[in-house]
Amino acid sequence: MIIGHQKQWQFLKKSAETNRLSHAYLFFGQERLGKKTLALEFIKFLNCQNNNQLSKPCQQCFSCKDIQKRQHPDLFWIEPVGKEIQISQIRNLQWRLSLRPFSAPFKSAIIDQAHCMNSEAQSCILKTLEEPSGKAILILITEYPELLFSTILSRVQKIRFSPVPISEIEDYLKKQRIPQEETNKIAFLSFGRPGLATDFLLNPQKLEYQNQKVKEMVQIRQSDLIFRFQYIKDAVSKKYNVKELLDIWLRYFREILFRTLKNDQTGYSLDRVKSIINTIQNINFLISTTNVNQRLALEQLMLEI
Repeated sequence: MIIGHQKQWQFLKKSAETNRLSHAYLFFGQERLGKKTLALEFIKFLNCQNNNQLSKPCQQCFSCKDIQKRQHPDLFWIEPVGKEIQISQIRNLQWRLSLRPFSAPFKSAIIDQAHCMNSEAQSCILKTLEEPSGKAILILITEYPELLFSTILSRVQKIRFSPVPISEIEDYLKKQRIPQEETNKIAFLSFGRPGLATDFLLNPQKLEYQNQKVKEMVQIRQSDLIFRFQYIKDAVSKKYNVKELLDIWLRYFREILFRTLKNDQTGYSLDRVKSIINTIQNINFLISTTNVNQRLALEQLMLEI
């Protein structure tokens, strides 16, 4: 189910209905906004419809189950191996896209975290973008479009994704018959990210984990550097999901930012909380795109909090 992003969805549907499809799209925006969900729904829409008249079902359609499991023979999914998408993955994709569709009207490919393509892989994908196959749709998904070659950016239809209004997430949760108090809590903590709201809904333990890490951050704020550095040492040694931890802290300090703007007493000046948020975002970017020393980066953050 698509939560929000109706402008993007209607644009894609109209492109298909008027036969003005691009051979390649770039879906970009923050994590957990629903970019992958919409990409899969778009592929389903294209391949569950008759190729000449989109209002009529196709005899050989994608099933939701096939899409969710990424098992359909005409759907290819590329994602990083380790921290990179390698040239061998792109070459294999090019070979697969060169073949005729097995059963669907279109061959479709999704490159998730496209910014993780190394320079060789990015150079390789250019050939596909410059010489597109007639019955192939390529969707690149990324948080960091600035890490892609300008030649790639110039050859794709760019579609931006932004946080969804909290009211739309609340409407979705109400349809799931979630109690009002829990609806308000999940909608607020999701910060406009439908994927995060869905995670909280399907995995209540993640909501509890969020609450626990927020309590730990409150304790960190009240503690000295010895405690803070020991916390980071333990977090790294126990192999916490550092990106998830940073996302929780980012949401926490954004809440503090909103309260500071309202002149609530938060213990932070506006400039300081903005600096903390920027530092968290920079560390998250470095962890996502480089082999930065996580412990040293997090210790730097502890000096600012």
